[in-house]
Amino acid sequence: MRFDVGYFRERARENFEAAWHEGLGVVTPSGHDAQYPCLTYPRAREHPVFATIQRLREAYLMMGFAEAENPIIIEEQEVRRQFGPEAGAVLDRVFYLGGLPRPNVGIARRQLEEIARITGSEVSMAVEERLRETLHAYKKGTIDGDELVHTLAEVLAADDGAVARILGEVFPEFRDLSPESSKSTLRSHMTSGWFLTLATIWDKNPLPLSLFSIDRCFRREQEEGPTRLMSYHSASCVVAGEDVTNEEGKAVSEALLSAFGYTDFRFRPDEKRSKYYMPGTQTEVYARHPIHAWVEVATFGLYSPSALAEYGIGVPVMNLGLGVERLAMIASGASDIRALVHPQFFPRTLTDLEIARGVRFREEPSSLEGKVIARAIRETALTHGNEPGPCSFEAYRGPLAGGVATVWVEEPESNTRLLGPACRNEVFVHHGSILGVPEGERWAQVREEGVSTGILFIDAVASRAAARIERAAACGKGTLVQVKMAKLPGDLNLAIEDYAMRSITDHALKVDTRGPVFVTVRSVMEGELGD
Repeated sequence: MRFDVGYFRERARENFEAAWHEGLGVVTPSGHDAQYPCLTYPRAREHPVFATIQRLREAYLMMGFAEAENPIIIEEQEVRRQFGPEAGAVLDRVFYLGGLPRPNVGIARRQLEEIARITGSEVSMAVEERLRETLHAYKKGTIDGDELVHTLAEVLAADDGAVARILGEVFPEFRDLSPESSKSTLRSHMTSGWFLTLATIWDKNPLPLSLFSIDRCFRREQEEGPTRLMSYHSASCVVAGEDVTNEEGKAVSEALLSAFGYTDFRFRPDEKRSKYYMPGTQTEVYARHPIHAWVEVATFGLYSPSALAEYGIGVPVMNLGLGVERLAMIASGASDIRALVHPQFFPRTLTDLEIARGVRFREEPSSLEGKVIARAIRETALTHGNEPGPCSFEAYRGPLAGGVATVWVEEPESNTRLLGPACRNEVFVHHGSILGVPEGERWAQVREEGVSTGILFIDAVASRAAARIERAAACGKGTLVQVKMAKLPGDLNLAIEDYAMRSITDHALKVDTRGPVFVTVRSVMEGELGD
């Protein structure tokens, strides 16, 4: 069988796009859409690495590759079989698995006395013998490490805390343990697993075999960098069959990259020339990155006949390995692979919209009547805001907390207006700062470029007044709410979520919601009118 480059390119590009975009938009909870048709949630943000993995899986499956799971723990001898003379250099880059040895613990009179001091009871000869048997069983592996404390607690008739103290104070052998390495390694190349897999199935299945696996590999780098990690995902595949050549590698890599919409890539001979590849077949695949220019994302080649012979594999095998994180970095335009994979350790700058979503009222009414009162206060204040004082305007008269409430917006003093000049200021987020923006040409740029929270100063004040009127009404009383000069967001009844405030302080930005508000709201409950 020969692979056709054009066939796989078109299949990956056309068929996959429909599947990839399916389901974008909103997600409706199962079982609720009929009863609550408006109960929908925005699709949550996915991690770019796992989104890329899923996209690669779909592309491989659509190209007819079966998914496989390769061993992740590889014995050192297998690496030597596969890499031959290069094994030493490869093993220098792998992580060896180690563990704590199981100590041979002796029990003398001093240890028994210390145990008695901690448990508060003497250790009988029968308990001493059971203790020795338990520690010996642990040494031999009969008892697992996570069972030791519980088993000793039963032997000594003590609680787990006392046993943990005994292991730390009485038996220093446990405290002073140092890990010892085994001959087992974490897979540094998916190839290490492919040899083991192919050795068991190549002659038991129809040929050609087309398999893929997307999983973690581990490489002991000197240090991690913008394009290199110690733990990464390899999207690897093999094609095994009588007529397999290096053209299959070009066909598959073109199809995979085309599935992501990329046609700007290059193939070039790989100068590293790994011994498990046939000479002259190892090829690097590069894709263009907006910052790092051409980045290597894949390597393919034909496995060396001598390496295949080590495992009794009797047909040519093409292998391709693609770095998922590097492909995700190219697709997302990320400049640092570390920040792409672990964004939680690389705080990003929040957008103005995200910060605007973090601005809310500190106090809000909870009842429907309270919300109506807040709206009425706002409308009355804006309608009569320029009226000279002293003045008073009824904003609401109606039911509240089982009684009847009357609410006024008023200004008791002369030579002033019902509302202060800052009441019509609107809260905007502009270049990461939260600003109370007045009307006028001077602030036109902020209004045009920034993101509005949809909150006027009077909105926040009205919400606070309604909330406090609501609480007072629950006690059958009226109340007086006044806001004068606002210096801080809290003076206006604004709260800023911690994440938004952290973004502002981390970037030395500002919150400026100062201004002369001067609003007075008064409420009276029926029965208090004559007071």
